[in-house]
Amino acid sequence: MKTATITEKGQIAIPKDIRRIKGFKTGERIAIMAFDDHIELRPLEQVKEKLEFAREKIMTALLSEKSLAKDWMSKEDEKAWKNL
Repeated sequence: MKTATITEKGQIAIPKDIRRIKGFKTGERIAIMAFDDHIELRPLEQVKEKLEFAREKIMTALLSEKSLAKDWMSKEDEKAWKNL
């Protein structure tokens, strides 16, 4: 475990060995994500890549659902699945 001190301006220094292990580079933008019990710092590019991947998966699922619904959703199907 490493520690850091928060300055009057709210700044902290990430220890050099942590930056090296995690791949943070000087001048690189980072994403700061706050949760109830912790804060995460991640390279911004890493977060953007994961968001783009998730967006593609969601769009594929939505498009598939629409095209399948044409063939599979009938009044009988609707009635059968209604109370599940």
